[in-house]
Amino acid sequence: MKQRPLGVIVALLSLFLCLVPACQPQFQAGTYTDDRGRAVSISQVPRRIVSHVPGITEILFALDLGQRVAGVSDYCNYPEEARLKEKVGGFWNPSVERIVALGADLVLTNGSNEQLMIQLGSLGITYLVIDPTDIEGVLRNIELVGRVTGAEARAGWLVADMNARMSAVRQRVKAAPRVRAFYTFATADLNNPWTAGPGSFIDSVITMAGGENIAASAKAPYVKLSIEELVSADPEVIIVDVSHGSAVTPVAELRKHPVWRQIRAVREDRVYPIDGDVVNRPGPRIIQALEEMARFLHPELFK
Repeated sequence: MKQRPLGVIVALLSLFLCLVPACQPQFQAGTYTDDRGRAVSISQVPRRIVSHVPGITEILFALDLGQRVAGVSDYCNYPEEARLKEKVGGFWNPSVERIVALGADLVLTNGSNEQLMIQLGSLGITYLVIDPTDIEGVLRNIELVGRVTGAEARAGWLVADMNARMSAVRQRVKAAPRVRAFYTFATADLNNPWTAGPGSFIDSVITMAGGENIAASAKAPYVKLSIEELVSADPEVIIVDVSHGSAVTPVAELRKHPVWRQIRAVREDRVYPIDGDVVNRPGPRIIQALEEMARFLHPELFK
């Protein structure tokens, strides 16, 4: 008899359990700890939520909280319903005036704008900092948002499914040899392409997918790599973020470059495009990024 994949089994079991009354969404007032270590008291279920961070917005919609999302950033474009929400400005500088006008009773932020948090605090608007550094942190944040909003049951189902898919990838690549990989998100200057180093989501995803990031010893999460360093590392696989528009040189042009075409990944036609929004955003789609990376690095294991 054909066995069902582990992820499907977990999802079906979670769905069944959530049909019983005890698993129905319930909000519990309490004090919650965010990613800044702040103790945040929330006494009533949030009804007007503002998120100016695309990854957090994706979490809210994945938890079926779209109707309670009052506002999002100009860059929150997934899922499609997020595009229809009221806008509060840019990712780095959202408008506090707009947030107030929308009647926000909870703001979810990644903590990148200190002035925003000071202003929210002075106005008495509750906010939580959601700023994970790895996939496990994303899972914890989904659970946190679920508890804070009364969507704990849905969050539990989502996290169980993501854990199952993550475990399946880890198990499949466990015994496979590590593949030298280079990820780039800006190749307008092919002599000095941008890449992701230690402390970045991309680095953790490459490692979990069975790869060896050639920029793992870089001095920052995001750095430029010289073409000499790239050729010396000779990656077996190159993954190109194609979501940055003019910052990206088409893969076809990259293959024609007299130096790049000396690299093993280019010679063996193992240069793959990927949607950077899926990889860079700390939200539910990070597992999709992991699965895509694993297929790029170990296609023989995913036939």
